[in-house]
Order: sequence, then structure tokens, then C-alpha cells
Amino acid sequence: MSKLKIPKRVSHALLNSLGAGVVPRVGLEYISVGRKKELGILLSDLEYIREGSSSFRFVIGRYGSGKSFLLQLFRNYAMDRNFVVADADLSSDRRLAGTEGQGLATYRELMGNIATKTNPNGGALPLILERWISNIQTQIVQETGLRPEDENFDQQIESKILLTIKNIEGLVHGFDFATVIINYWRGYRSENDSLQKDAALRWLRGEFTSKMEAKSALNVRVIIDDSTWYDYLKILAKFATDIGYQGLIIILDEAVHLWKISHPTSRQHNYDKLLAIFNDTMQGKAEHLGIIIGATPKFLEDPKRGLFNDPAWHRRTNKSQFVKPGMTDYASPVIQVGALTQPEILSLLNHLMEVYSNYHEQNNLLKKSQLEEFMEALSNRLGAEILLTPGEIVRDFLTVLNILQKHPELSLQQIINGNNSPIDIEKKRLRTDDDGLEMAEFIL
Repeated sequence: MSKLKIPKRVSHALLNSLGAGVVPRVGLEYISVGRKKELGILLSDLEYIREGSSSFRFVIGRYGSGKSFLLQLFRNYAMDRNFVVADADLSSDRRLAGTEGQGLATYRELMGNIATKTNPNGGALPLILERWISNIQTQIVQETGLRPEDENFDQQIESKILLTIKNIEGLVHGFDFATVIINYWRGYRSENDSLQKDAALRWLRGEFTSKMEAKSALNVRVIIDDSTWYDYLKILAKFATDIGYQGLIIILDEAVHLWKISHPTSRQHNYDKLLAIFNDTMQGKAEHLGIIIGATPKFLEDPKRGLFNDPAWHRRTNKSQFVKPGMTDYASPVIQVGALTQPEILSLLNHLMEVYSNYHEQNNLLKKSQLEEFMEALSNRLGAEILLTPGEIVRDFLTVLNILQKHPELSLQQIINGNNSPIDIEKKRLRTDDDGLEMAEFIL
């Protein structure tokens, strides 16, 4: 039986997600291999963000390369280091800008996915606020000896809150943000006025649709909309740091959906919004904020519709002529996710075997020599240079393990070499476009 000890719920989540071609939220550390250089670059940014700077990185890799896996792994590392993290996948409905609220939709998705070390599954915004207020209450008790039922207790807490949010009032829209936080506190304080607290949360999540509604509920004259949502991410980053976190990390994956926008003007508006965010962070106009964009090479390099088509973007993202193969430019905003080496892939298969055996409480179904045999069979198949990615390998491998589990009378050779084997069927299902990049979207 596997010596690896993983909680059953974690191994179940890992196998279910990977089998469906989805990057798991938990347990990534049990199967992580390689990517030390790429992860190291992202982790080094955390130190600068913690000290008050901001950063911006593209993580570029084709479908199935491990791009999204790297982003999720980094997300978990950032939370462990006491950063607030919010992530979202861009889509046709969630962009950076649009005439139908697509930018605001992205902001709302980010707010719904806010996570911390103690609340890693998202939805942590109210918990962050309540933990902060609870810490202030404890501090008042320790410093003054007052109790919650004492007359001046609430006044002392509000003074502490006002002192904290004073630092953000000077930012663009900071005064309104501060007013909403005070409204949240007053709703929190009054057990009979939960509507005020709920209204403050709705405003912070960008759910108000009219300024009149916001004025009536919270006495603020603005709402978060398509044109201002990024400004509020900057405010939230400063606020998170002021209340005890190290900073705010924003992860936006599937940016290829911006490349897919068919209308040139709409696509350019999104690229312009992205450029404004890039310039803002790289020029130090944001504090304690990290932005990471995940995308395929087509989004970046396509000369007709990619960022390289924009001279401003080409100048900022094109690789220097002095960066030779094997070299790494740590100052470049672009991190390329390359192929795993053969030893790394074998290590990945071994980790998966351990997780699978741990979950089923059995001995490993395959030996090391059989793992190598499996890899050789995949490598020898037609089109392996295009289709052989970590995501594809993982799905095929789990398919084989499931068959061996249900049909112990079969051998590995029968499964991988037989006519119409599961692997062959899966390969036939995949199609590529003229560029060989538009594949079945294995997110891993």
C-alpha cells in the first residue's frame, strides 16, 4: 500500500479534478513536479509586493502545458504567506472592458473568489472584515480594560477603524470605500441592522446597479462599474495590507478569450485596459498588488490579433535579442511555461500513482518499469509532439489506472496496445486548427 498519507477528501478531489481535465484547488503539492524556475520568479515577486511595490506577469503556455496548474500552485503558496488572493477565468462574458458590463462581471467574479489561508475556498470577503473587527475588539479590551457592554466600547472601536481607513481616503474613490467600511461596522455592531451590513457587502462586491440605490442604502454617491473596478482593486490591496495581510494577488486565467473577441474595436479596448493596468503596476502607482495573467501563446504572439500586433505591447513583452535558449530574464513580464522533461514526467506519474493507491487503499498498480513503458507508448504515437502535454498524459494515465482497477485480468500492454484502446479513442477526439494550437481545453 502507498506510504503517502493524504486526507481522503483531498485525494478524492485531486483524482476527480484531474480525471475531468480541471486543475484542482487542493492537494497540488502532492503531485507538483518541475516548474521551480517559473514558480521561483512568481514567489520572488511576493517579497516586493509585501514591501509595498506592485508586479505584473504573464504566464504563457499552450493548452495542457501546466500553465493553469502553475497559477493554482502559486495561488496556494501566496495564501500560505498571508496574502489575500482572488482569481477568475476570463470568458466571453467576463473581460476587462465592454459595453455590457463585462469588466464589472470580472470584478464580481474576483470578489466572489476572494480567499485567504484560513478561507481558501473563496467567499472570504465578509470573513476578512469580521476577523478584522474582532481583532480590534480584542485589542480594545487588552489596551483599555473596557468590555463590549461598556458605554464607550463601540466609540473606541470606531476610532480604531477610522484610523485604519484614513490611509485609503486619499486614493481615487478611497473616501467612498471608507464610508462603506464604516457602514459595514455599524451594521455589524447593531444586531437589528443587518441590512446595513449586507448593503455594504453588496456595494463592495459591485452588485449595486444605480447610484441612487447606493445613496439611499449607504450614503455614497458612486458605485463600482466597468470604468472604475480596477481602482477598487488597488484600494482593496491597500486596505488588506493595513488590516494585517501582506497584499492582494489577482490571477486572471484564460486571457485567450480577449484574443477571441471578433470585433477589432472591442478587442483593442480590452488590450488598452490591460495596458493601463500594466503601466499602473509597473510604474509603482499601485501598492501591495500583484497581477498575473494566464494565456496561450496565440494571445501574445499572433501578429494579427495578439498583443504583438500592438506596438506598445510588442515593445513591452517581446523577448530581448540577448536572451538565448536556456537563459531566463527575470525582469521580463512574460513567463513561458515550457515542456516538462522526461524525468519530471515520470516523477509526475509516480506521484499520481501514490495518490491513486492512497485513495483506494491498495498497493501500486504499476511498477516503475511499467511507468516508463506507458510513457514510451505515448511518445511513439502519431502527433505526440503536439498532443503530449502534462494535461493529456495525466488524463490518459488515470484512464489506464481506472481500467486496471476495474479489470485486474488485463495487463498494461493489453490496454495501451490493444485496438481502440482508451488512449487511441481519446486521441481521435482531439482536433487542431491550422496553427495546431486550438485543442480540447485541457486546463491542467
